[in-house]
Amino acid sequence: MKLTKFSLNHNKWFLLKPKLIGIFVFLFFCVIFSLIISQQYHILKKAKNDAMHTKLQAIHKSIEQSLKKNYVDALTLALTINDKGEPENFEAVGKQILASDSNIDAVQLVPNGIIRYTYPLKGNEAAIGINLFNDKKQRPEALKAIKTRKMHFAGPFELKQGGMGILGRLAIYKNNKFWGFSAVLIRLNTLLEKPEIKKLDQSKYYFQFSKINPITKKENFFLDTKTKLNPKNAITSIIPDGDWKLYLVDKKPYELIFPFAVRAFLALILASLIGFLTASFFKKPAELEKLLRKQTDKLLRNEIKFKSIFDQAAVGITYLDSITGRFSEVNKKFCDLTGYSSDELKLLDVKAITHPDDIEKSLDFLKKLYRKEIQEYAMEKRYITKSGEIIWVNITVSALWKEEEATSKHVIIIEDITKRKKADQIIIDSQQRIESLINTVDGIVWECDAKTLEFTFVSKKVEAILGYTAKEWMSTPSFWTDHIHHQDKDFAIQFCAEQTALKLDHDFEYRMIAKDGSTVWLRDIVNVIIENEEVKTLRGIMIDVTKNKEIQKDLNNSFNLVSEQNKRLLNFSYIVSHNLRSHTSNISSIVDLIENSDSEDEKEEMIQLLKSVSDSLNETMLNLNEVVNIQTNVDIVTEKLNLKQYIDNTLTILSDQIQLKGVKVISSVKKDIEIIYNPAYLESVLYNLISNAIRYSHQERHPTIQIDCYTEGKKTVLKVSDNGIGIDLNKNGHKIFGMYKKFSTHKDSKGIGLFITKNQIDAMGGSITVESEPNLGTTFKVYIS
Repeated sequence: MKLTKFSLNHNKWFLLKPKLIGIFVFLFFCVIFSLIISQQYHILKKAKNDAMHTKLQAIHKSIEQSLKKNYVDALTLALTINDKGEPENFEAVGKQILASDSNIDAVQLVPNGIIRYTYPLKGNEAAIGINLFNDKKQRPEALKAIKTRKMHFAGPFELKQGGMGILGRLAIYKNNKFWGFSAVLIRLNTLLEKPEIKKLDQSKYYFQFSKINPITKKENFFLDTKTKLNPKNAITSIIPDGDWKLYLVDKKPYELIFPFAVRAFLALILASLIGFLTASFFKKPAELEKLLRKQTDKLLRNEIKFKSIFDQAAVGITYLDSITGRFSEVNKKFCDLTGYSSDELKLLDVKAITHPDDIEKSLDFLKKLYRKEIQEYAMEKRYITKSGEIIWVNITVSALWKEEEATSKHVIIIEDITKRKKADQIIIDSQQRIESLINTVDGIVWECDAKTLEFTFVSKKVEAILGYTAKEWMSTPSFWTDHIHHQDKDFAIQFCAEQTALKLDHDFEYRMIAKDGSTVWLRDIVNVIIENEEVKTLRGIMIDVTKNKEIQKDLNNSFNLVSEQNKRLLNFSYIVSHNLRSHTSNISSIVDLIENSDSEDEKEEMIQLLKSVSDSLNETMLNLNEVVNIQTNVDIVTEKLNLKQYIDNTLTILSDQIQLKGVKVISSVKKDIEIIYNPAYLESVLYNLISNAIRYSHQERHPTIQIDCYTEGKKTVLKVSDNGIGIDLNKNGHKIFGMYKKFSTHKDSKGIGLFITKNQIDAMGGSITVESEPNLGTTFKVYIS
């Protein structure tokens, strides 16, 4: 701490160079401001690029989801091809596909590469007969679909029927032999009608996509734009199913330069002002030197007393003039921390080494100290060392005057906490990176207590999937169990508890109720966290699988439809084969007998018998024809019908039989019940059920028929009960609705009525059930959608 004449002269020389100090300060702040402005520019530039990536990713995801749905549609269309390689119900299935997928404009079946079938045909007539393998533009992509055996999207290209379009083709194989293609047609305008594309801010961005021409090997762009595409201003994404390259182009790539140029200009002015003020400040060397000598004298008087503690302290210690803020005395540790020598520090004030962001806070404390509002304070702040390095320190500041004395000097004890701060920052950065990574995961990342199921963490993705914020979720301990769909709640809670008790990771699916009231299917992948051999925590991720469930449901419906149709066709072919073969065999035998008959009477008898068999054959053909009409009637006309009125009409038609057998009919159907049904089918169903109840009444008791109607779930149920002879369901239940299946010896029994009734009800989307016991009676229930 000893001040020599050399140091004083050196300081005096330094103080006499105010312009040099001003230039140094000017350059220093120019560098600082340049770094700050450069960092801000790069941060905003990165944020802009990230926003563009997010928008393009949303467009990419939307197009890919549409293409995956197109694959399901093409696969459904392929299922219409029978074992002979011929399509069945092509138009009906095509109509259903177009109704369920608004992104498709037409569907095609292309046997051997030639377009033979298309729906709708209207407007697409020009495409019929095109041979893909003879078309130079379409041949390479058709061959690619065969080679990869995957759904491949060809185009966009000019369609024969007009306009630009895309064709998604799926190669079909029958018995491991190439049959042709199942194809979906998407017009270019339809593909571009995506909300993610429509919502783009046209003043900032524009969308473009391209494809490498398989013939010319050049990149073709498909959207007209006024501006030539510059790859440096665009981000890209690849959709492999169509070999398309998506572009999102920035229309204003240089919009950030002007505001930052203004900032740089202002920073230059501010640095110049600071340099000027610094130079002006150091123009008073005599006054500063006098003040320095005064402070030196005071320090020298206390040097012996405090030298040992002051210089050998493990922390930095300095005395500061409370009025000017200048260092009056510093110890070796403080010099080591700042990189300045003792003499250099005494020429600086506290602001000179304080980080600009901490100056205001430091000055606030010093003002309070100066005004004697406080006697001491502690804070963490940053110093800028002589080499320009930033260090973190913890300072404790105490006043060196008594309350009744004038403000004079205060002492600062400085502790270097840079390592701790860096470690803390590493932890904070790591936490922020983890949280950022978690929030980008396409699912809800969560953590909860294994015993109480109270959630301690939920990622922000919950708001996008279920509509609730993470704060709303964690505000209620039982939030998860309260919002599980009521049909899945018991299963989900029990399954989770069982697997947790077994200390097993588990994976299950259930439904939750979203904030808007909709139902969302979730796949929950759970990890069981064990500490000291005890389950403490559950962590996992909830993935939205609603769309997968819907696709699976559509596939199952399509499969069930095809299976049911095949079952009906098989049953029908069996019936036709069995019944017609029986009649033709009888006719053949009778003809042989006629040819071998010796007398006219015998021939006449055989001819009458032949006529009887012919009549029976005709009746069989009529029955089969009626079944075919029911099963092939796609556009069934329906209307609103009064159920009681149709029941009364049926009872009027059967009034003679009712009176003849003395049947008591009890109907509780109300007058205002109306159903949407085909009139002819409703008349036939009512007639068959009521006439059967009359026909098979029990001879030993008074016949009674009960007709009721009620609601079960979302369906209307028509119930017809009798106390007749009944049916042995254990013996005949599996064939009760079969064609020509009889369960009694009644002379009028033909075995066709219930078969036709079942087919009519199925055609209307309903179902029929039967409950019966021999000698007790029978109850039929018709479920009307």
